[in-house]
Amino acid sequence: ATTEIYTLSLHDALPICNFINHKSPIPKTPIAFAFDIDGVLLHSKNPIPKAIETLKYLKTNKIPFILLTNGGGYTEKIRLDLLNSLLSNTNIEIDQLVQSHTPMKYLTNKFNNVLVIGGIDPFTRDAAINYGFKKVLRPIDLVKENPNIWPFVKYSKEEIDKYSISFNINEPIDAIMVFNDPRDMGTDLQIILDLLCSKNGLIGTKRDYISNKPSIPIIFSNNDLLWSANYKIPRFGQGAFRIAIRELYKELNNGNELNDTVYGKPQIESYAFADKVLIDYWRKLNNLKSIGSELTFLQSYSNEYFDNVVMVGDNPKSDIAGGNNFGWETALVKTGVYKDGDFEIDRNLAKPTLGVFNDVYDAVMQSIEKVRK
Repeated sequence: ATTEIYTLSLHDALPICNFINHKSPIPKTPIAFAFDIDGVLLHSKNPIPKAIETLKYLKTNKIPFILLTNGGGYTEKIRLDLLNSLLSNTNIEIDQLVQSHTPMKYLTNKFNNVLVIGGIDPFTRDAAINYGFKKVLRPIDLVKENPNIWPFVKYSKEEIDKYSISFNINEPIDAIMVFNDPRDMGTDLQIILDLLCSKNGLIGTKRDYISNKPSIPIIFSNNDLLWSANYKIPRFGQGAFRIAIRELYKELNNGNELNDTVYGKPQIESYAFADKVLIDYWRKLNNLKSIGSELTFLQSYSNEYFDNVVMVGDNPKSDIAGGNNFGWETALVKTGVYKDGDFEIDRNLAKPTLGVFNDVYDAVMQSIEKVRK
């Protein structure tokens, strides 16, 4: 399958002149951490045992850490307030949070009129507007314009009245951005495939050719097939939704594979973004100027600041694979997607460099102990 990066690796998408000297002006810190959230710190809205204790320990001892999640659907401020509430006011700062769609804020200079998929109304629209996108449509807006766009289960009148907006049906959509898992997969699939095969993003039209290149770009914020929710076995994530879209596109385009874009873990662009966020947070702690989040440099600079950066996650295919590929240390916990025996079932799973741990507390404490040695 071909995956085209529409922005993060293109020099014309982002300025490259404001990237300050990346070298640390003071001695390096022995260790820093990046944590996944679901399955590492939380199960749905329930804190995982010792997660709060772990974060408070790091804060007290001024050990830098960030949260790097494939979740999303909210502004960073709303997600942060929720996290601090659920994690007993551990005082996580907005500078420490990277959601799967956070790097998409750098696409505002590339796309104007966007359709944002997934998440809950009105929060996901608010997240895109907060990034600076000028016109943000949601599937509910298209259903309001023409309820026959999806002939089966529909939004309620109350939902449409409360959450939809009016828009110019004759104005093309520039891009589709999947911020989060869909809440109404049938409607979303239909609308997305319509637009991918439309005449230049004009709703209600159909192009007269087939191709692996969609009429407008589609960008997924992550590719997680499964995620750890508040259920005894993992649930389908955005990656399952992407499979459905790709297979339907292939059927509609005579076997041509969809050319799409994927962010989130384990993509290198997301780790490069997180690398700069971690450095910026360290610089803030040391009263230094921000390094900037310059994504055209798809490499790690954190080794200039830290002897070790440890990615703590529950998913070998995203957290561990991405951390390994980016050159960070990795620690796998048993409180989420990963279960004992998974490496025997699938020998291709990425293995953590530091080992498998019972929970995030064990992962952090033993990682720190290894550094001291």
